[in-house]
Amino acid sequence: MDGAAHPGRDAREGGGEGGGTEARPVDPPEDVARTILESAQVIAGAQVRLGSNFTFLVHLDAGGDGQVMRAIYKPRDGERPLADYPPGTLYRREYAAYLAAERLGWPPVPMTVIRDGPYGPGSMQRFVEFDPAVTYFNLREERLGDLAPFAAFDLLVNNGDRKGGHFLSDAAGRIWSVDHGLTFSEHFTLRTVMLEFWGDPVDPDLVADLAGLVPDLEPGGSLSDALDGLISPAELGALRTRLAGILESPVHPVLDPYRNVPWPLV
Repeated sequence: MDGAAHPGRDAREGGGEGGGTEARPVDPPEDVARTILESAQVIAGAQVRLGSNFTFLVHLDAGGDGQVMRAIYKPRDGERPLADYPPGTLYRREYAAYLAAERLGWPPVPMTVIRDGPYGPGSMQRFVEFDPAVTYFNLREERLGDLAPFAAFDLLVNNGDRKGGHFLSDAAGRIWSVDHGLTFSEHFTLRTVMLEFWGDPVDPDLVADLAGLVPDLEPGGSLSDALDGLISPAELGALRTRLAGILESPVHPVLDPYRNVPWPLV
């Protein structure tokens, strides 16, 4: 398909799901899943009509006989221009957030890669089977402590769009963090529904993990090199500054509920 084509069309290749074979979703181990995400053919897909940017739930060929691995594909060419983020960069921020979370060990972010797809380059993220009825507003009632890493991560990566629906609870009860396209701005743009954490100290164990990130973010460090090209030099510098600020004063800021809460809430 033409990479700059029509993001509103059904993202199908090869004549439908599995070329006429009934699709059988599989959940391969991590190393196999990464290979599939990075290079497997997109054999079917449909647009997920949520949010302002084009998002597709796609089927990746997982070995024939109708076996597919599901993934979320967010093409660069389906991104709506925004005033506070450079155009065509949101898919790279999705991947940058995954790399930062992977290095920290929290919060859980589904495996994400950058690759070409039916509508050109974009992020490809492993799909998590989740309960759509569960959002932050359900989880905070009984599992607020489990959400502390999400709040600390958002402070670090400057998440400009932490909605209640960006927490996915899978069948095992694990909570996943998704939708990180509006992150890493060099200007403070934190917007979040996690008001319960405002003014509270960051958990000391999380602070210790953040301190361990310092050498990796120094010029020439492993995470710094990995983020180079995904975010701008100014944004990388701002990330280092935010990390230093958190370590110096590990307290969640008290924000303006009229400016720093996203809409819609979910």
